Amino acid sequence: AQLAASGGGSVHTGGSLRLSCSVSDYTDGNRCLAWFRRAPGTQREGVASVYTASRGDRTYYADSAKGRFTITRDSAKRTLALQMNSLTIEDTAEYYCAATRSVSVARTATCPWTPDGYTYEGEGTQVTVSS
Repeated sequence: AQLAASGGGSVHTGGSLRLSCSVSDYTDGNRCLAWFRRAPGTQREGVASVYTASRGDRTYYADSAKGRFTITRDSAKRTLALQMNSLTIEDTAEYYCAATRSVSVARTATCPWTPDGYTYEGEGTQVTVSS
């Protein structure tokens, strides 16, 4: 699979950005698609993920993203989006999208929160939030 993130930019605190990830050479099925970010000097952090289950997508959010970020996917357009609202300086990071191979996620579990749980990863897009 090939993934490529776009949509990053510079905004002021309280602003919004919508990131998009194009996914190609990737077959449908039960998989996890996720957004990660890495701020300078820190480890990569899981932000949000979606499990593309046959019975309907399930979404998961890091505490830092809950209530502000929304992850969605468009299977027809083969894109994954991350709508980010109420941005703060702490959201400044490079954002990446990632995907697993076929996976089964129990209803009581979540998609992986660490990058090593994903097989495919795309180039990042920079988000800079300033006061």
